[in-house]
Amino acid sequence: MADVLKKVPVREQEPQVRATNFEEVCLGYNQEEAMEEASRCINCKNAKCISGCPVAIDIPGFIKEVKEGNIEEAYKVIGRSSALPAICGRVCPQESQCEGKCIRGIKGEPVSIGKLERFVADYALEHDINPEGPDQTNGHKVAVIGSGPSGLTCAGDLAKMGYEVTVFEALHELGGVLVYGIPEFRLPKQKVVAKEIEKVKELGVKFETNVVIGKSTTIDQLIEEEGFEAVFIGSGAGLPMFMGIPGENANGVFSANEYLTRSNLMKAFDESYDTPIVGGRKVAVVGGGNVAMDAARTALRLGAEVHIVYRRSEAELPARVEEVHHAKEEGVIFDLLTNPKEIYVDDKGNVKGMRVIKMELGEPDASGRRRPVEVPGSEYDIELDTVIMSLGTSPNPLISSTTKGLETNRWKCIVADEEFGKTSKEGVYAGGDAVTGAATVILAMGAGKAGARGIDEYLKAK
Repeated sequence: MADVLKKVPVREQEPQVRATNFEEVCLGYNQEEAMEEASRCINCKNAKCISGCPVAIDIPGFIKEVKEGNIEEAYKVIGRSSALPAICGRVCPQESQCEGKCIRGIKGEPVSIGKLERFVADYALEHDINPEGPDQTNGHKVAVIGSGPSGLTCAGDLAKMGYEVTVFEALHELGGVLVYGIPEFRLPKQKVVAKEIEKVKELGVKFETNVVIGKSTTIDQLIEEEGFEAVFIGSGAGLPMFMGIPGENANGVFSANEYLTRSNLMKAFDESYDTPIVGGRKVAVVGGGNVAMDAARTALRLGAEVHIVYRRSEAELPARVEEVHHAKEEGVIFDLLTNPKEIYVDDKGNVKGMRVIKMELGEPDASGRRRPVEVPGSEYDIELDTVIMSLGTSPNPLISSTTKGLETNRWKCIVADEEFGKTSKEGVYAGGDAVTGAATVILAMGAGKAGARGIDEYLKAK
């Protein structure tokens, strides 16, 4: 009999093996393991895990079906709330959301909700089980800008309600941050992302790629000339931030966004492709979030010695514990309580090193984390040939600057209410990173659901 206080272990590639390939790290549960893990759920009457889920999946409901071996039914339960379960099961921070609220976690380990969701979703992909769509459309046209997690969720929910939805994507590939921002070893593109998008297409959603809203056409034109009655903006936050230190414009300095986009869209993970990306012999990634871990682990797989340079301690790292653990196992070096001061370049303008300074933690700042303070006289140099800046991103102002009456805040984020995604412009709704700045996939999905609710209410009241 399994120990009910502990999770059923999940199989993973060995660290020394996976550090040399782009295959998925976590191998997931098989059906026997999933049913055993599901049996740990005590099916609480007041299930706090649901309130911890930004898209409010009926978690005890789907786990009960897994426990009984009804995997198709489990998928239907999840499908009522989530359009992208195979993605969420892989990249959501479950430990701080659904699993963080699990009653099992009080005296033992919480139920492995994310791994169970992934198992169910993968089963549905493998067995070609389709989501349930409407019997007929209602004739109302809605435009969705961006095919990332918020746009796909909004489009899927609206399609289920009967709306005729067209998604406009600026890039040549669908998926937004799911395809360009998250590495293959965390989220396989063909096996998972492309198939999840096919499920959304099967609901009747249309997609148009290479359409840059603000240049190819505008939101005003979509409404006034192309007959769309409402618009949802889910364009993400793709504008990278930098430190403003000397040498930041040198050859060999990347934003994490650029580095990961080149690696993903130009298929650096596939040995049959000749990808124009500087792998680097010695790479420093500045930052401590999930994107920093993704960039560091990608550079490692491209053959580099990789350092994470982060100005606070390990306790303050914003990345998921699982991602930090995997990075350490694979050989990423953590230079904590360290901050860059200058990037050195050679006479050809290429990176040759970085001057850093040691930090110590002072009083808490506005975020509640202790503020890092420089230690005088502690500067030293690191020899490098590549620096990846992973300091966060903000929305590209192109959409807001070409749309009449669309209010933004001082960070160029679109102002929208949380409950329905309503903006200052009638008929225009927004959500995800375009509103909040860079955040998680699941929070963007929650905002997409809110936008769909808002649009539905708006069009029904017209």
